[in-house]
Amino acid sequence: MLTDLSIRDVVLIDRLDLDFTPGLAVLTGETGAGKSILLDSLGLALGRRADAKLVRPDAEKASVTAAFRPPEGHPVWALLDEHEIAPEDQVTLKRVLSADGRSKAFVNDSPCGVGLLKQIGETLVEIQGQFDQQGLMDAATHIRMLDAYGRLGGDVRAVRAAHDLWRTAERALADARAGAQKARAEEEFLRYAVDELDRLAPKPGEEGELADKRTFLQSAEQITEAINQALEDIGGSEGAEARIMAAQRSLDRIADKAGGRLDDAVSALGRAAVEAEEALSALNRAGADLDVGGEDVEAVEERLFALRDAARKHQVPVDALPGLREELSGRLQLLESGEETLSTLEKEAARAKASYKRAADALSAARAKAAEALDDAVNRELPPLKLEKARFTTEISALQETDWGPRGTDRVAFTVRTNPGMPAGPLDKIASGGELSRFLLAIKVSLAEVGTIPTLVFDEVDSGVGGATAAAVGERLTRLSERVQLLVVTHSPQVAARGADHWRVAKTERGGQMSTAVERLDDGARREEIARMLSGAEITDEARAAADRLREGAKREGAGA
Repeated sequence: MLTDLSIRDVVLIDRLDLDFTPGLAVLTGETGAGKSILLDSLGLALGRRADAKLVRPDAEKASVTAAFRPPEGHPVWALLDEHEIAPEDQVTLKRVLSADGRSKAFVNDSPCGVGLLKQIGETLVEIQGQFDQQGLMDAATHIRMLDAYGRLGGDVRAVRAAHDLWRTAERALADARAGAQKARAEEEFLRYAVDELDRLAPKPGEEGELADKRTFLQSAEQITEAINQALEDIGGSEGAEARIMAAQRSLDRIADKAGGRLDDAVSALGRAAVEAEEALSALNRAGADLDVGGEDVEAVEERLFALRDAARKHQVPVDALPGLREELSGRLQLLESGEETLSTLEKEAARAKASYKRAADALSAARAKAAEALDDAVNRELPPLKLEKARFTTEISALQETDWGPRGTDRVAFTVRTNPGMPAGPLDKIASGGELSRFLLAIKVSLAEVGTIPTLVFDEVDSGVGGATAAAVGERLTRLSERVQLLVVTHSPQVAARGADHWRVAKTERGGQMSTAVERLDDGARREEIARMLSGAEITDEARAAADRLREGAKREGAGA
């Protein structure tokens, strides 16, 4: 429910803070006092269109803050969570409008777009009036309201699930058809490309392996020559090993006569002989490792260049050729077995469509019964509201197949006929301003148990009626306020007498400037205000007595309820 409304510098309001209670709150005041400014201010906080003219003259900006306490499980909590807005114990909507027409929006003190502010506001407040394309005035909401009234949530979920399966099957069929059509258009290319890639038989990572082998093979001959030369230089008849051994033998023959002077040289030559032998062994091993198994550079290069040519032709990296081969083979296989695959997918799509249609037909039948019950309920409310010749009808018509959706195959519209013999039509096209407000009241009373919006605003719902009809309007507003919070702008004393809370809007002059003030009335002030509404500018004792009777009657009815 709406708990608080703070307004700063909006038109004739400089500063205003209002706190609201559950039930029926009425706003009264003379014509032109500024009641519409309150609704405009509330609309600003709810994300409605901003107009720079709303900024009070000589003020730099206007601001409106509205605080709500929605019940647990209300859709607004999920909406806040979806947009990562920190939850609090209440929901606070704020709009700041500059004199140049620019505006800023906030939810729980977090900046947000006006679109999100409007989306949140529409879950919290519904303003019913002749020019408000919200709630019942938005025909797109009628199907949801009918489903809620008929408690058809389970049927709607079944249709939505069946619709999802059908659309999934249709997308799979469409993709397969498009693939088959594309495959047929390129069949010759596919066959040639698959044959070429089959003969080439590329392997993952093959390009890198071939490039390394090519580099190695290009240097293998030079490496072999170097090894052979080294083997000759060390191990040949005139090589280092033979010379070391000859030197060692020469010293061995004379060492015992040198008195130990040659011992170090003999030892060094022994070590050199060992190192030379180890070098020969290492060179022989290296030579053996150079065995390329009969491969030559030309063969490796031919394979490498063939792979790279194929990659350029298909505009893919060489390493992507194996995957491309599989993809093209799959497309060719689809072409060759396409008829069978398409036939299977067509049957699956047809079965999914039939299941959806059965679920949608069952929902349509349930809607027809719910519509009949809703029509009866609304039409019973019309005669006391001076709409005895009018007729409310819920029209259900079949959608074209192209418009079938997750809510089924129906178009639902609330229509009215104001006089016998006249055609029925949309609410806002057929009914006049006063009639429209009473129609909306009758529908809201009938739908009261299934609504999710906790606060309703009625503007001039009693326009053009008085006496028993105004009393009937008041009685229905009272009944409706047992389910939701109501804020009603009224000129009817019969309606005003039923308010659980009563606010008076008045225009005053201060310092040569006009301003709008809003005052919560106590019992005595309420008596005077209702008497004024009965008698006009001059309040008489008879008017006060009549005001007392209206209030006492409202209290008795409330106690009886």
